Amino acid sequence: MIAKDLVGLHTLTADDLQGLLALAKEIKERPQRVRGALTGKILALLFQKPSTRTRVSFTAGMMQLGGQVMVLGQNDLQLGRGETIADTAQVLSRYVDAIMARVFSHADIEGLAEHASIPVINGLSDLLHPCQALADYQTMIERFGDINGLKVTYVGDGNNVAHSLAHGAARLGVTLTIATPEGYAPDAKEIAKAQQVGASTGATIEVTTDPVAATTGAQVLYADVWTSMGQEGEEEQRNAILAPYQANAALFRSPMRSPTMHAA
Repeated sequence: MIAKDLVGLHTLTADDLQGLLALAKEIKERPQRVRGALTGKILALLFQKPSTRTRVSFTAGMMQLGGQVMVLGQNDLQLGRGETIADTAQVLSRYVDAIMARVFSHADIEGLAEHASIPVINGLSDLLHPCQALADYQTMIERFGDINGLKVTYVGDGNNVAHSLAHGAARLGVTLTIATPEGYAPDAKEIAKAQQVGASTGATIEVTTDPVAATTGAQVLYADVWTSMGQEGEEEQRNAILAPYQANAALFRSPMRSPTMHAA
């Protein structure tokens, strides 16, 4: 049974993840079969970090399924300030049916999930970005079919997206190489957790500092933003250090096979 919350892909089994992706495929191909499935349900959208795509996609999805949304921005609630995370989770649990939260600290997501009696979805935290990875793996399945053994290369900052891609790769049997500059590598604990799961599925997760070597033989090249919200003061430094780690014509001229680029 799939866990109540989607804190991260590491909380899912390989079967859970395959099942979610299969359900997403079915809903996309036959949306009329699920019209009204969430009639009478309310999804609270909590935004410490605003996002056009997250707000629009969750709102549209909920409405297409017959439900409603309640949007709560940074100034609409006292998340972790005047009220504790536990208080917020318990109050929302009385009035809505699920929570999607896009936050700065991953501890806020964990706190909401711990204290809420309703499902909590991580729309982004500083550690993980599971919904992004789910959408990306769905795209890869649509393009390639069976992605077991698919070679995916991620170049850039070893951030929340890289962590979630690693957890997904481990459960889907994907070969993932993450290329980052020194000092920008993904969290070693997250990679170790993914590698441990990958040992049982045939997945390979590696980290390197060489973007050209990482893309050799790759079928998917993935790039993400270098400066996330809250890191604006580091933008100039990040741009200089991460310049060689971008998806551009030079990198595509490296010896890749059937490259497909997805940029988040």
